[in-house]
Amino acid sequence: MRGGEDMLTLFGVAYAQGAITVSQPAGFMITDVGTLIAGAIGAAFIIAGLLVFGYLVWGGIQWITAGGDKANIESARGRISNALVGLAIIAAAYAVVLLLQYVFGFTILGGVTLPTFY
Repeated sequence: MRGGEDMLTLFGVAYAQGAITVSQPAGFMITDVGTLIAGAIGAAFIIAGLLVFGYLVWGGIQWITAGGDKANIESARGRISNALVGLAIIAAAYAVVLLLQYVFGFTILGGVTLPTFY
């Protein structure tokens, strides 16, 4: 019953191989876990902002197409107010991150800058 051993270990014979070195590609910016987390936080803020904008537009379109129906207008009003509350939560979370950066003296959002209007 030699075949039963292979089924228990999920693989047969493993042959040893020398160490493989892998170099980072040129322009690769993630050098440690902190950089990865900072990038994930920045991306989460951007995605959350885009989702809030989409939800706000969805509520606006729903309001415009309500046609005077009270239930649809109330639903659209609720959607718009939920989007604005979400925007306030995102702004508060960003402020907390900036406060933590200031208090502890390290950079969480390294390369993230707010967009400016020109």
